[in-house]
Amino acid sequence: MRFTKTIVLTIIILFIANGPIAAQSLNESEAYLQKFHPAAVEQMKKYGIPASITLAQGLLESGRGTSKLATRGNNHFGIKADDRWQGDTIHSFDNGRWCIFRRYKDAAKSYEDHSKFLCDNSRYDFLFELEITDYKGWAKGLKDAYYAEDREYDKKLIGIIERYELHQYDSNSKKRTKKETKSTNEKREILKANGLLYVIAREGDTFKSLSKELGISKRKIRKYNDLYKEYTFKEGDIVYLEKKRSKATNGYNFHTTKKGDSLYKISQIYGIKVKSLYKLNPQYESYTTLKVGDVVRLR
Repeated sequence: MRFTKTIVLTIIILFIANGPIAAQSLNESEAYLQKFHPAAVEQMKKYGIPASITLAQGLLESGRGTSKLATRGNNHFGIKADDRWQGDTIHSFDNGRWCIFRRYKDAAKSYEDHSKFLCDNSRYDFLFELEITDYKGWAKGLKDAYYAEDREYDKKLIGIIERYELHQYDSNSKKRTKKETKSTNEKREILKANGLLYVIAREGDTFKSLSKELGISKRKIRKYNDLYKEYTFKEGDIVYLEKKRSKATNGYNFHTTKKGDSLYKISQIYGIKVKSLYKLNPQYESYTTLKVGDVVRLR
Protein backbone atom coordinates (compact mmCIF):
# COMPACT_ATOMS: atom_id res chain seq x y z
CA MET A 1 0.00 0.00 0.00
CA ARG A 2 2.82 2.38 0.95
CA PHE A 3 4.54 1.64 -2.40
CA THR A 4 1.33 2.37 -4.30
CA LYS A 5 0.83 5.67 -2.46
CA THR A 6 4.41 6.64 -3.27
CA ILE A 7 3.84 6.06 -7.00
CA VAL A 8 0.59 8.04 -6.96
CA LEU A 9 2.23 10.89 -5.07
CA THR A 10 5.13 10.93 -7.54
CA ILE A 11 2.73 11.12 -10.50
CA ILE A 12 0.82 14.01 -8.89
CA ILE A 13 4.05 15.90 -8.21
CA LEU A 14 5.23 15.41 -11.79
CA PHE A 15 1.85 16.56 -13.13
CA ILE A 16 1.91 19.68 -11.00
CA ALA A 17 5.49 20.43 -12.01
CA ASN A 18 5.14 19.76 -15.72
CA GLY A 19 1.44 20.29 -16.46
CA PRO A 20 1.40 24.09 -16.31
CA ILE A 21 4.63 24.29 -18.31
CA ALA A 22 3.15 22.14 -21.06
CA ALA A 23 -0.05 24.18 -21.05
CA GLN A 24 1.81 27.48 -21.22
CA SER A 25 4.37 26.47 -23.82
CA LEU A 26 3.92 28.10 -27.21
CA ASN A 27 3.58 26.22 -30.47
CA GLU A 28 5.79 27.27 -33.39
CA SER A 29 3.27 29.71 -34.82
CA GLU A 30 2.60 31.42 -31.50
CA ALA A 31 6.32 31.59 -30.75
CA TYR A 32 6.96 33.22 -34.12
CA LEU A 33 4.20 35.79 -33.63
CA GLN A 34 5.34 36.61 -30.12
CA LYS A 35 8.91 37.14 -31.32
CA PHE A 36 8.17 39.28 -34.36
CA HIS A 37 5.03 41.27 -33.51
CA PRO A 38 7.13 44.22 -32.19
CA ALA A 39 8.91 44.43 -35.55
CA ALA A 40 5.59 44.35 -37.41
CA VAL A 41 4.17 47.13 -35.24
CA GLU A 42 7.30 49.22 -35.80
CA GLN A 43 6.98 48.80 -39.57
CA MET A 44 3.29 49.75 -39.40
CA LYS A 45 4.14 53.03 -37.69
CA LYS A 46 6.82 53.82 -40.27
CA TYR A 47 5.11 52.71 -43.48
CA GLY A 48 1.37 52.34 -42.81
CA ILE A 49 1.12 48.60 -43.49
CA PRO A 50 -1.15 46.77 -40.99
CA ALA A 51 0.96 44.84 -38.49
CA SER A 52 -1.52 41.97 -38.75
CA ILE A 53 -0.82 41.65 -42.48
CA THR A 54 2.95 41.81 -42.03
CA LEU A 55 2.85 39.17 -39.30
CA ALA A 56 0.54 36.86 -41.23
CA GLN A 57 2.69 37.14 -44.35
CA GLY A 58 5.86 36.54 -42.37
CA LEU A 59 4.40 33.49 -40.67
CA LEU A 60 3.02 32.03 -43.90
CA GLU A 61 5.91 32.82 -46.24
CA SER A 62 8.62 31.67 -43.81
CA GLY A 63 6.88 28.50 -42.62
CA ARG A 64 6.82 29.90 -39.05
CA GLY A 65 10.46 30.90 -39.45
CA THR A 66 11.62 27.38 -40.33
CA SER A 67 11.96 27.59 -44.12
CA LYS A 68 15.33 27.50 -45.86
CA LEU A 69 14.90 31.13 -46.92
CA ALA A 70 14.23 32.19 -43.34
CA THR A 71 16.91 30.11 -41.61
CA ARG A 72 19.70 30.58 -44.16
CA GLY A 73 18.80 33.88 -45.76
CA ASN A 74 16.70 35.68 -43.11
CA ASN A 75 14.12 36.16 -45.87
CA HIS A 76 10.72 35.95 -44.17
CA PHE A 77 8.58 37.20 -47.07
CA GLY A 78 9.73 35.25 -50.12
CA ILE A 79 10.86 38.38 -51.96
CA LYS A 80 12.84 37.49 -55.09
CA ALA A 81 16.03 39.24 -56.16
CA ASP A 82 15.35 40.91 -59.51
CA ASP A 83 17.57 43.43 -61.31
CA ARG A 84 16.69 46.12 -58.76
CA TRP A 85 18.25 44.19 -55.86
CA GLN A 86 21.88 45.04 -55.12
CA GLY A 87 22.35 42.94 -51.96
CA ASP A 88 23.20 39.31 -51.22
CA THR A 89 21.13 36.48 -52.66
CA ILE A 90 20.14 32.91 -51.92
CA HIS A 91 18.86 30.21 -54.31
CA SER A 92 15.79 28.12 -53.59
CA PHE A 93 12.88 26.39 -55.31
CA ASP A 94 9.56 28.19 -55.69
CA ASN A 95 6.57 26.40 -57.22
CA GLY A 96 8.91 23.92 -58.87
CA ARG A 97 11.26 26.58 -60.26
CA TRP A 98 14.83 27.36 -59.22
CA CYS A 99 14.74 31.04 -58.21
CA ILE A 100 17.02 33.70 -56.75
CA PHE A 101 15.82 35.40 -53.57
CA ARG A 102 17.00 38.34 -51.50
CA ARG A 103 19.23 37.55 -48.56
CA TYR A 104 19.45 39.68 -45.42
CA LYS A 105 21.84 40.16 -42.53
CA ASP A 106 19.04 39.54 -40.04
CA ALA A 107 15.25 39.18 -39.83
CA ALA A 108 14.81 42.87 -38.97
CA LYS A 109 16.26 43.80 -42.37
CA SER A 110 13.77 41.43 -44.00
CA TYR A 111 10.85 43.13 -42.25
CA GLU A 112 12.12 46.56 -43.27
CA ASP A 113 12.65 45.51 -46.90
CA HIS A 114 9.17 43.97 -47.04
CA SER A 115 7.70 47.37 -46.11
CA LYS A 116 9.81 49.18 -48.70
CA PHE A 117 8.94 46.58 -51.32
CA LEU A 118 5.21 47.24 -50.88
CA CYS A 119 5.63 50.98 -50.54
CA ASP A 120 7.90 51.49 -53.55
CA ASN A 121 6.11 49.23 -56.05
CA SER A 122 3.33 51.13 -57.81
CA ARG A 123 1.17 48.05 -58.23
CA TYR A 124 0.50 48.12 -54.49
CA ASP A 125 -0.41 51.83 -54.36
CA PHE A 126 -4.13 51.19 -53.99
CA LEU A 127 -3.56 49.28 -50.76
CA PHE A 128 -2.43 52.43 -49.00
CA GLU A 129 -5.85 53.96 -49.57
CA LEU A 130 -7.39 51.33 -47.28
CA GLU A 131 -7.96 51.81 -43.57
CA ILE A 132 -5.20 50.47 -41.34
CA THR A 133 -7.76 48.14 -39.73
CA ASP A 134 -9.02 46.70 -43.03
CA TYR A 135 -6.89 43.55 -42.95
CA LYS A 136 -9.38 41.73 -45.19
CA GLY A 137 -9.03 44.42 -47.85
CA TRP A 138 -5.25 44.28 -47.61
CA ALA A 139 -5.25 40.49 -47.85
CA LYS A 140 -7.47 40.51 -50.93
CA GLY A 141 -5.45 43.34 -52.45
CA LEU A 142 -2.19 41.46 -52.06
CA LYS A 143 -3.71 38.50 -53.86
CA ASP A 144 -5.14 40.71 -56.63
CA ALA A 145 -1.75 42.43 -57.06
CA TYR A 146 -0.11 39.00 -57.48
CA TYR A 147 2.14 39.13 -54.42
CA ALA A 148 1.90 35.33 -54.50
CA GLU A 149 0.68 32.82 -57.08
CA ASP A 150 -1.54 31.06 -54.53
CA ARG A 151 -5.20 31.71 -55.43
CA GLU A 152 -6.14 31.17 -51.79
CA TYR A 153 -3.52 33.63 -50.53
CA ASP A 154 -6.02 36.13 -49.11
CA LYS A 155 -8.01 33.43 -47.33
CA LYS A 156 -4.87 32.03 -45.75
CA LEU A 157 -3.77 35.44 -44.48
CA ILE A 158 -7.21 36.21 -43.09
CA GLY A 159 -7.37 32.78 -41.45
CA ILE A 160 -4.03 33.36 -39.69
CA ILE A 161 -5.02 36.86 -38.57
CA GLU A 162 -8.35 35.76 -37.13
CA ARG A 163 -7.06 32.58 -35.55
CA TYR A 164 -4.36 34.42 -33.60
CA GLU A 165 -6.29 37.71 -33.31
CA LEU A 166 -3.49 39.64 -34.94
CA HIS A 167 -5.83 42.53 -35.76
CA GLN A 168 -5.38 43.61 -32.15
CA TYR A 169 -2.06 45.13 -33.20
CA ASP A 170 -3.78 47.36 -35.77
CA SER A 171 -6.55 48.86 -33.64
CA ASN A 172 -4.73 51.69 -31.88
CA SER A 173 -2.48 52.86 -34.69
CA LYS A 174 -2.81 55.92 -36.88
CA LYS A 175 -2.79 55.22 -40.57
CA ARG A 176 0.18 56.73 -42.42
CA THR A 177 -0.39 57.82 -45.99
CA LYS A 178 2.17 57.21 -48.72
CA LYS A 179 2.79 60.95 -48.68
CA GLU A 180 3.74 60.84 -45.01
CA THR A 181 5.89 57.78 -45.58
CA LYS A 182 7.79 59.25 -48.50
CA SER A 183 8.36 62.54 -46.73
CA THR A 184 10.45 60.75 -44.10
CA ASN A 185 13.00 59.66 -46.72
CA GLU A 186 15.18 62.69 -47.40
CA LYS A 187 17.60 60.93 -49.73
CA ARG A 188 16.05 59.67 -52.95
CA GLU A 189 16.75 55.99 -53.51
CA ILE A 190 18.05 54.86 -56.90
CA LEU A 191 16.31 51.64 -57.88
CA LYS A 192 16.68 49.20 -60.76
CA ALA A 193 14.26 47.36 -63.06
CA ASN A 194 15.03 45.44 -66.24
CA GLY A 195 18.66 46.44 -65.70
CA LEU A 196 17.70 50.13 -65.77
CA LEU A 197 18.10 52.80 -63.10
CA TYR A 198 14.99 54.66 -61.96
CA VAL A 199 13.61 56.76 -59.11
CA ILE A 200 10.16 57.17 -57.61
CA ALA A 201 8.62 60.62 -58.11
CA ARG A 202 7.65 62.65 -55.06
CA GLU A 203 4.96 65.26 -54.65
CA GLY A 204 6.09 68.50 -56.30
CA ASP A 205 8.61 66.92 -58.66
CA THR A 206 8.96 68.59 -62.06
CA PHE A 207 11.13 67.99 -65.10
CA LYS A 208 13.24 70.93 -63.98
CA SER A 209 13.70 69.76 -60.38
CA LEU A 210 14.47 66.17 -61.41
CA SER A 211 16.91 67.35 -64.06
CA LYS A 212 18.76 69.48 -61.50
CA GLU A 213 18.79 66.75 -58.86
CA LEU A 214 19.70 63.83 -61.09
CA GLY A 215 21.98 65.57 -63.59
CA ILE A 216 19.92 64.50 -66.61
CA SER A 217 18.43 66.92 -69.12
CA LYS A 218 14.67 67.49 -69.14
CA ARG A 219 14.54 66.28 -72.74
CA LYS A 220 16.14 62.95 -71.83
CA ILE A 221 13.81 62.43 -68.87
CA ARG A 222 10.82 62.96 -71.18
CA LYS A 223 12.30 60.69 -73.85
CA TYR A 224 13.28 57.90 -71.46
CA ASN A 225 9.78 57.85 -69.95
CA ASP A 226 7.65 58.45 -73.08
CA LEU A 227 6.29 61.71 -71.62
CA TYR A 228 5.09 65.00 -73.16
CA LYS A 229 6.33 68.47 -72.12
CA GLU A 230 3.22 69.40 -70.16
CA TYR A 231 3.14 66.22 -68.09
CA THR A 232 2.75 66.72 -64.35
CA PHE A 233 4.43 64.11 -62.19
CA LYS A 234 2.29 62.25 -59.67
CA GLU A 235 3.72 60.93 -56.43
CA GLY A 236 4.75 57.32 -56.97
CA ASP A 237 5.47 57.65 -60.71
CA ILE A 238 8.37 55.55 -61.97
CA VAL A 239 10.98 57.80 -63.61
CA TYR A 240 13.68 56.05 -65.64
CA LEU A 241 17.16 57.51 -65.91
CA GLU A 242 18.08 55.44 -68.96
CA LYS A 243 16.48 54.35 -72.21
CA LYS A 244 13.88 51.65 -71.68
CA ARG A 245 14.35 48.31 -73.40
CA SER A 246 12.40 46.53 -76.13
CA LYS A 247 11.38 43.63 -73.85
CA ALA A 248 11.18 42.69 -70.18
CA THR A 249 13.76 40.88 -68.08
CA ASN A 250 14.06 37.16 -68.78
CA GLY A 251 11.42 35.40 -66.68
CA TYR A 252 8.83 38.16 -66.99
CA ASN A 253 6.99 36.92 -70.06
CA PHE A 254 3.42 38.08 -69.45
CA HIS A 255 1.45 40.50 -67.28
CA THR A 256 -2.16 39.82 -66.31
CA THR A 257 -3.92 43.15 -65.92
CA LYS A 258 -5.85 44.52 -62.97
CA LYS A 259 -8.21 47.48 -62.71
CA GLY A 260 -6.74 50.71 -64.08
CA ASP A 261 -3.87 49.13 -66.00
CA SER A 262 -2.79 50.63 -69.31
CA LEU A 263 0.01 49.71 -71.70
CA TYR A 264 1.89 52.81 -70.61
CA LYS A 265 1.63 51.90 -66.93
CA ILE A 266 2.83 48.37 -67.69
CA SER A 267 5.69 49.75 -69.79
CA GLN A 268 6.88 51.72 -66.77
CA ILE A 269 6.58 48.81 -64.35
CA TYR A 270 8.74 46.54 -66.50
CA GLY A 271 11.03 49.10 -68.16
CA ILE A 272 9.81 48.52 -71.72
CA LYS A 273 9.41 51.16 -74.44
CA VAL A 274 5.75 51.87 -75.13
CA LYS A 275 6.20 51.40 -78.88
CA SER A 276 7.84 48.03 -78.25
CA LEU A 277 4.96 46.97 -76.02
CA TYR A 278 2.47 47.90 -78.76
CA LYS A 279 4.44 45.84 -81.28
CA LEU A 280 4.31 42.86 -78.94
CA ASN A 281 0.57 43.38 -78.36
CA PRO A 282 -0.99 44.83 -81.55
CA GLN A 283 -4.42 43.63 -80.42
CA TYR A 284 -4.48 46.33 -77.75
CA GLU A 285 -3.51 49.33 -79.91
CA SER A 286 -6.95 50.91 -79.63
CA TYR A 287 -7.19 50.37 -75.85
CA THR A 288 -6.82 53.30 -73.43
CA THR A 289 -7.48 51.16 -70.38
CA LEU A 290 -7.16 47.40 -70.54
CA LYS A 291 -9.82 45.08 -69.22
CA VAL A 292 -9.16 43.23 -65.99
CA GLY A 293 -7.69 39.83 -66.82
CA ASP A 294 -6.15 40.81 -70.17
CA VAL A 295 -2.82 39.10 -70.79
CA VAL A 296 -0.08 41.42 -72.03
CA ARG A 297 3.02 39.96 -73.65
CA LEU A 298 6.28 41.39 -72.28
CA ARG A 299 8.85 39.54 -74.41
